[in-house]
Amino acid sequence: MLTNVMYATVYVTDQDRALKFYTEGLGLEKHIDFPGPDGRFLTVRVPGSPLEIILWTHGPSAGQPLGAGNELAPGPLILESDDLRKDFEVFRERGVTFLGDAPEEYPFGLRIEAVDPDGNRISLRQQPKGR
Repeated sequence: MLTNVMYATVYVTDQDRALKFYTEGLGLEKHIDFPGPDGRFLTVRVPGSPLEIILWTHGPSAGQPLGAGNELAPGPLILESDDLRKDFEVFRERGVTFLGDAPEEYPFGLRIEAVDPDGNRISLRQQPKGR
C-alpha cells in the first residue's frame, strides 16, 4: 500500500539559479544537495513538509506539455498559503515574477501563478476560510 508522496520533480537549466529562486524567492528550504554519479541530486521543501521537490537539470522546456502557454492550467507545483495576498507581496518584493497583478478569487479560494527562471509555473493557492 502506498503511504506517502516523496518527491515531485521540476526541470531546471541551472540548479544554483533555481535553488536561489525557490529558497530566497519563495522561502522554501534546501533539504538534500548531493553530487551523485548521475548528476547533482538537489531538493527543496516547505519547512516541515515531507514532500520534497527535486530541482533536476535538463535542457530548456523538458517536462513542459506541448503548446503550454499562459492558460489557466496549473503549473507542475501547487503550493498552499494561509495568507496568499500577504505572501504575494513578500514574494513580489523578492523579485518573483507572476502571471497576474494580484491573487484572484475563484470557486476554491485564491490563486495566482508565479514563474521560475526556467519558465516553470508555480501555482500558489489559498483555500477558502473554514475549509
